[in-house]
This record gives sequence, structure tokens and C-alpha cells, in this order.
Amino acid sequence: MKSGLDVFLASGVSQLKGERVGFCCNHTAVDRNFRHGIDLLQEAGVELVRLFGPEHGIRATVQDMIQLDETVDPVTGIETVTLYGTTEASLHPDPETLRDLDVILFDIQDIGARYYTYQATLGYMMEVAGQVGTRIVVLDRPNPINGVTVEGNIVGKGFESFVGAYPLAPRHGMTMAELARYFQNHCGISCNVDVVLCEGWQRSKWLDETDMPWVYPSPNMPTVDTATVYPGMCLIEGTNLSEGRGTTRPFHLVGAPWLDPQAFVAKCYTLAADAGLRGVEFRPAAFLPGFQKHAGVNCGGLEIHVTDRDALNAFLLGMIVTQAAYQCDPENFEWRTETYEYVDDPIAIDLLTGSSEFREWVEQGGALKDLLTLWEPQRVEFMRKRKGCLLYS
Repeated sequence: MKSGLDVFLASGVSQLKGERVGFCCNHTAVDRNFRHGIDLLQEAGVELVRLFGPEHGIRATVQDMIQLDETVDPVTGIETVTLYGTTEASLHPDPETLRDLDVILFDIQDIGARYYTYQATLGYMMEVAGQVGTRIVVLDRPNPINGVTVEGNIVGKGFESFVGAYPLAPRHGMTMAELARYFQNHCGISCNVDVVLCEGWQRSKWLDETDMPWVYPSPNMPTVDTATVYPGMCLIEGTNLSEGRGTTRPFHLVGAPWLDPQAFVAKCYTLAADAGLRGVEFRPAAFLPGFQKHAGVNCGGLEIHVTDRDALNAFLLGMIVTQAAYQCDPENFEWRTETYEYVDDPIAIDLLTGSSEFREWVEQGGALKDLLTLWEPQRVEFMRKRKGCLLYS
């Protein structure tokens, strides 16, 4: 297999001769030999004028939701613009930082979930590039959790945010290049975009079924196994439970100081059986979060073990674990109400799920299979729109 970067360096980089180039990237922009695209482009004689860094930074040096003030890449000394600064406005690049560029290359590994903010950064970059007339070239990479499976509902009006910027399913089954086409075709973004596709990827393949290198895309996304559960387990961020940050199993370990592990696991199995969840087992667990929620405090909870990732509905998994925690201890369970991704209202869980329906369903004790049935027309409509944007067999 070859990534879009590998293909571009072999056959397209000469097109940039004499052009002023920007590069939106992070540490995942590597070739097959783990050499970074910044170095490779400079070696090829490309005039890299400016870098654009997403959440976590160009070199992924900070945790989630930590604002940055990058002005210079510490490795190369190239001028750097942060796209995750101290204000919500910083999520969109200043038009003046694009106006003097002929082209912007975009190369960041996504993980296939709408909450994962790199695809929102691509969309925001396209919005501004379209305004000033700067061309974007997306150097594509595989969807690491396959490009077939689609799960969940669509972000509703009034619930847009950095973790739900566009009307996507929580697990969208698309690559960055395909998302760029979707943004153009269905989100009203007018921008001159070229794409450089991967070679040798079949969309049914998970990344670890290929010979592509894996570089963890963010500090708490260490493995493809983590990415497998993230489209659902990210919902825990919308609660006062720890999602296992600062452990070796983020998003697989979930808990809180007041939870009883055995009761929590039993409730998860009951809800899973009712909803028809497959491909996963739950183990009672205790753990010590390293930072963020309940840092340094012993938590009771569970560990998620995926037994059949192709059968697993990850979004349903996250819904079940959240509802189980609520039902185990409704007095201590709370929805996260602090500012989340620059937004105070709606609260985090509503931003993550794209509406207030899931929160209200949990509070009223509704059956999750019924909520999925209610949402199914949204998923089907998204699949219809998505079909014309797909670029791989």
C-alpha cells in the first residue's frame, strides 16, 4: 500500500515547483519509512512557507482540549499557525494566512469518527480557502477502522460544534479525501480541492490488515484497537466518568470512584442483550486515571474487550455503557456541564450525540434499540449522500 503522501512524492511533487506552499499536518504525516512529510517536501525542493497545526499541535505535544499558541515549528523553524488556539475563532484559519499561498497540502490521519476533530479542521480549512481562492490538495490515508461500516445518527440543527461540525454519522466510514468531496457536495463548501488517493487500499480493510505504518493520531489514541471503540466510547467524555485517560487503556477503561464494578458490568450485559449488541465482553476493573477526571483517585468500573470487531456496533456500545452507568447510580452520575470544545450550551453529551434525544432517552429509561430505530432514517439518508463521494472500491 501507498499513502497519498507516498504517491504524491513519487509522481506529483514536481507540480509545486515555483509555488508558495502551506502544509496542514501533524506527526502522522509520514511515509512508509516513518519519515515526516515536512522533511520530505523540503528535500524535494518545495517552498514550505507556512505550517498549520490541528488540535494537539504539529508534533502532538499536548492533550485534548489544551489550547495552543504555536508560532514556529520547533523542529524546522517554519512559521506555524495553530488551528486550536484560545478562542473558537482560531479553529478557522485567518484568511490572511492563506491568501499569499498558491496551494495547501493537507495530510492528517483520521480515525473515522465525527467527534475526532481533524476532519472538522479539513472542512474549516476548505471554507476559508474557498473564500480566498487558495487550492487545497488532500493527501489521503485509509480509514483505519474500515471504510464500510456506518453507525448512528446525524448532527441536528443547533447542535453543531467542533465535535460535530458537519452532518456526519458518528462512524462515517470515509477517508479524508472522501470527506472533502462530501463537504463540497452536501455541506455548501465551495473550494478548489484536488485529492491524491492511496494506492492498494480496499475500503473493507482495517489499517492493521495492510502494510501501512500506524502512528498514533493523538495522545490517547495509541492503537487501532482504541480507534475501534472510540466512535461510541467517546460519549463518556460527556459524563463525569473517567474514560481511562492517563492509563494504558483509554476508552477501554471506564469508571468512577462511586461505581461498583460488578453491578456496572451486570447492567451492561443486560442492556447489551436487550439492544442486540455483539462482539464485546465486559470485565469488572479498577484503575487510577493519570489526569483529567478523577486524576489520582481509584475508580471502579469496567474494561471493554472486543471479541469480534466486525460484528461490533461501537456507537451502540458507548450508548449502552453510558446508560448502564446512569442506571447503576443516578444520584452520583452527572452529565458534563463544563465548557466543552469552546461551547457552553448545548452541553457536551448533546454536542457529541448531535441532539438532546439520547440524553433524554437515558433519563427516561428508554430502550436503546428503539432509539436506534428512530434514528435509522437519518443513517440511511447519510448513506445515500455518502455513496456518491466514495473513491475506493
